[in-house]
Amino acid sequence: MQTPIAAGRVDSVAGRPSPTTGRPVSAAAFTGVALTALGPLGLAALLVPGVVADASASAGLAMIAATVAFAAPLVIWLRYSRQIASAGGLYAFTEAAAGRRIAMLQAGLWIISYLLYLIYTTAQIVYDVLPVVLPAERRYQPVLEIAIPVVLAGVLTAGRRATLIVAGAIAAGQLAIAAALAGVTIAHLGAPAASFGAAASAPAGTLATATGQTALLYICGSLPLFLGGELARPGVRMRRGLVIAYLISAAVTTAVVFPLSAAPAFTRVAIPGVSMAQQFAGRGFAIVVGVGVAASIGGVMLAECLALTRLFRALTSLPQRRITGALGAILVVTAPITLINPERIYTDLIRPSLVALWLSQLIVFAAYPRFAARHRHRMLPAWSLTVVAVALTLYGLWTTIHQAGS
Repeated sequence: MQTPIAAGRVDSVAGRPSPTTGRPVSAAAFTGVALTALGPLGLAALLVPGVVADASASAGLAMIAATVAFAAPLVIWLRYSRQIASAGGLYAFTEAAAGRRIAMLQAGLWIISYLLYLIYTTAQIVYDVLPVVLPAERRYQPVLEIAIPVVLAGVLTAGRRATLIVAGAIAAGQLAIAAALAGVTIAHLGAPAASFGAAASAPAGTLATATGQTALLYICGSLPLFLGGELARPGVRMRRGLVIAYLISAAVTTAVVFPLSAAPAFTRVAIPGVSMAQQFAGRGFAIVVGVGVAASIGGVMLAECLALTRLFRALTSLPQRRITGALGAILVVTAPITLINPERIYTDLIRPSLVALWLSQLIVFAAYPRFAARHRHRMLPAWSLTVVAVALTLYGLWTTIHQAGS
């Protein structure tokens, strides 16, 4: 049986009071938040197929390579979390490694990135995702543009327990739909083992690009780290939950994507998962997949809100309820602004949001060797992990800037 967190419990290393009192977040609830943050159905049915389109002949190999490549950032987060379990999350990691000034810079960039994401992502759901599967939805787009942030704010202000229940339901629903989609896809397209082989026909350059861009899609896996101050035995449960969520997400995404080497045309449609479901299992399942993708994106937004409220708590020491209410109010107030020009809002905000995201993560990874030295980690593995993680984030930054100029 879990025991209540004592009031004023001190987070490891950071030395600050825990952001909440009451019962700790369970291991299952934390894993559910981690799965929701990673958004496995959104990855499998929407994002990854398009990323591997030019390397579809080697889709399986690209997925495995991306899973291995992103292990470097993941392991750095996990090594930080051995000593630090705090509402500050990545900010607390950076503070322990490089001091408060650099940590404040990291936190500022991270906050900018995810506040912008929360503003423009509703437009993605309403104008890009739902119309593909529910054409009649176009009549209700202005209503949905307001309703989604209002619902999100309502879940947040209903309390931590309600938020964790919703996040867990979204995670379970995604996995069920993604598993069903993988089963349907493999049943109709087969399981082409050649897509995992070194002899697959995708050029090396396109394979490397697909690998790097797929690996970058797992970056929201850092969001549950901000719940570290609310876990019993956080050093164990945080690392275990994040690894389990990552491996499950990578596995179901791979299971959906690798058969596409036998039908590459699916990688170039608006929502590949919906098209596959429509062709192989009928309209009903296609609607389930499409709505599930929308819920997956909304789930990432919910995980971001959880992380933001915890970070603001660590930075300001204001009561958690007041911070949650303020963020909910921001969501509701900014929703009507997006109605002015939803497409322009999306295109104008996504790039600065991503630039801020990659810079904030770059600081976390670049500071890690200093943290490792202070805690007497072996430096060769520490530097090796840092080189890979920094290279990935620099690639993400370069890609974002390059696309902005094209």
